[in-house]
Amino acid sequence: MDVWLQWAKGPLFWTALIFMLVGLLRHLGLTLWETARAYRRAGDKNVPTGQVLRSTARWIFPFDGLRNRWFYSFTTFVFHVGVILVPLFLAGHIKLWQTALGISWPAFPNALATTLTIIVVAASIMLVLQRALAKDSRILSRFQDYALPLFIAVPFLSGFLVMHPAWNPFARDPVLLVHVLSADLLLFLVPLTKLSHMTLLPFTQLVSQLAWHFPHDAGRRVGVTLGKESEPI
Repeated sequence: MDVWLQWAKGPLFWTALIFMLVGLLRHLGLTLWETARAYRRAGDKNVPTGQVLRSTARWIFPFDGLRNRWFYSFTTFVFHVGVILVPLFLAGHIKLWQTALGISWPAFPNALATTLTIIVVAASIMLVLQRALAKDSRILSRFQDYALPLFIAVPFLSGFLVMHPAWNPFARDPVLLVHVLSADLLLFLVPLTKLSHMTLLPFTQLVSQLAWHFPHDAGRRVGVTLGKESEPI
């Protein structure tokens, strides 16, 4: 068991981390390329900066959605907050970084980290249930929309059990191995799934706005493509 733990916390973790960072950099590079391409092709070069910032803020803080599907919007928000903050500010994780690279930063109090961990596990289940029970969401959902939230819950739940032995009905080392392996696999999945949108979100609204600024002759090109160029507008 010790050999597996050392492998999971050592070579496998660093491989997964590098894969995630390289994958996200690739996504970022492609997004920046598409942004520049959309800007070059845009008929109107004036970027509505305020509108882009407001749209991005609404996606990050979906409080407008609280007026309609308020529970789903709130669940999504707290889920994302926990998924991002707990791995970064958990004291045990920071200690590992300090041991490996000699860097550290302030950690959350254990009570706050525990609360956010429980919220992530509960929110992952509620997101799946809400998606399955809502007809409009169910029609648009794919397998990963159900599988990803539940899989994300695995390293959080196993980490909770490792941190709270009194709640853990299993031996510590197997649970720790599940925690580390599932976290490593999650790092591999970040650039390959919808999880990458957490990093790319600030750029998506800009690309969307630029894409709708059609070139001045876009209407004529559409007409030629459809064979309707001779028809009056």
